Formats: sequence, C-alpha cells, structure tokens
Amino acid sequence: MESWRRHPWLFAGLLLPGLGWLVAFFLAPLFLVWLMSFGEKRGIVEIEITWTLANYARAFAPVYLEILGKTVWIAVLVTVITIVVAYPVAFASAFSSPRVRPWLLLAVILPFWINMLIRTYALIAVFRTRGYVNFTLEWIWNALGLDVLFGPYAPLQLLYNDFAVIFGIVYVFLPFAVLPLYAAIERLDRSLIEASLDLGASQVRTFLSVILPLTTPGIVSAVILVFIPALGSFLIPELLGGPNAYMIGNVIAAQFKKANDWPFGAALSFLLMYATFGILALRTLLAGRRTGGGHATGKEEAGTWA
Repeated sequence: MESWRRHPWLFAGLLLPGLGWLVAFFLAPLFLVWLMSFGEKRGIVEIEITWTLANYARAFAPVYLEILGKTVWIAVLVTVITIVVAYPVAFASAFSSPRVRPWLLLAVILPFWINMLIRTYALIAVFRTRGYVNFTLEWIWNALGLDVLFGPYAPLQLLYNDFAVIFGIVYVFLPFAVLPLYAAIERLDRSLIEASLDLGASQVRTFLSVILPLTTPGIVSAVILVFIPALGSFLIPELLGGPNAYMIGNVIAAQFKKANDWPFGAALSFLLMYATFGILALRTLLAGRRTGGGHATGKEEAGTWA
C-alpha cells in the first residue's frame, strides 16, 4: 500500500467518520461525566462545577472501601475460576479434529447470540428455591429414600448471595476467556511439544515447562477481558445477589438512578476507570519487560522456560 503521505485527504476521509463518531458519542460524554465529578448538587437536577475534590474524598469512606475491597475480591476469584475452567475447554478445542473444532467453537460463542439479561434471568430459574437445581436434588433425595431417614429435603439457598454472583459472572464472561486462550494454544508449535515428550519429559512437565509459558500472552489477555468487566459488573449482582451482595458497580448505578447524586457517582466511576487504566498500564509494562531483551523465537523461549 502506498504511503498515506501521498494521499492524505483519502486517509483523512476514511478516518474522519469513525473518529467523529468516537469523539461525539464516547469522548465528549466521558468528558462531561469527568467534569461532573468535580461538581456539587444544587437542588434536585442542577449541578454546579466547583472543581471540588469532596466527591473523590467521600469515595474513600470506610463503607465504600469495604464494598470496593469485596468487589476486587470477587473479581479476582471470578477471574481465577474462569481461567481454570476456560483453559481445558480452549485446549480441547485447539487439539480436536478439524471436523469437530468448528462445533466446539460454535458452542463457545453461542451465548453471544442471547442477550445477557435473558441469560441472567435464566439463572434465576435454575437457582431459585423451586428451581431446576433444587428440584433435581429433591428428586434424587427422595429416590434414594433419604427423606425417610433424614426427613424432607431442605432446598439450598443458591440465590441472593455471593455464590450466585460469582457463578453468574463466570457464566457470562467464560467465552471471553476461552477465545483468547484458544487463539494462543492454536498457534503453538506442536513440534516443541513432541520434542519435550521425546526427550523424556512427562506430560505434566511438558505442560508446565512448554505449553503454559508459550500460552502466557493468551492467559494475560483472558485475565484482562474477564477481570475488568467483572470489576464493573452491576447487572448480575443486582439480579442474582440482591442487597447482600452489592458491588461497586451497584453503588455507582444507585448514585445515578436512586440517590440522584450524579457528581459522586461520576467520581466513583472515574476512580474505577483510573484503576482499570492502571491495570492495563501494568500489563503493558510487564509485557514490555518480557520482550525487552529482544524478540525470541518460540523455540528459544521454550528452551528458556524448560
């Protein structure tokens, strides 16, 4: 392709529509919300920009720090569970036969075809007191005659607690972890695996010393794609967790909808955004250090890890 300097107006014409859309419908509203975080309420709907930092200082109150700490803990736990579940799925998909592989990938991306709200409500039908899980367990309980020995089956409380929130977030964001892991595993040089096995390494040692290090970029991408959305999730905790499983996203949504305190909600939103940018910057820094010594080939990298 010819250099853009020879046809600057052509490239500008291709760039301007998308750039204009981004500025008008993303950056400009984001800038307004940022300004609002330095404002104060004047009446019910009026907000005056006074450049105060009181909203940010209020966000560090113990009650909000406690909710933020719980949010980070849930996001970390969700990320770990998602990666542990997604890696075998991605590995099996990448090493399956060409005839089966498209169907496995279709099963992974199929949830994207259904609205997240519908999928979350479906979990309510699964986990409620008279839902599918409790109904199945009750049937097994009675079929084994345990109702005679121990009395009637007591339904499990699977909704409106941290378990429901964690399960729901893992369920929703699992495809976001499988796809980058699949891409990383599918690009593996299979000869490195064969060489490791031929040299006497066990399958566990081969996985830990060859496969896992070479798929680290996919793992990092999956972690980012799961952790950051989980950190700001509010719909799933609202529907599955109730008041006992509030996350920071629910607090932000409540400031805009129920409390009508938009400046404080904006401050909380941008603190969460600053944390997200910090995570992305840390990931970029670590990736730069990992490749800073030169661009090693796959075989050289595998040899280093082995």
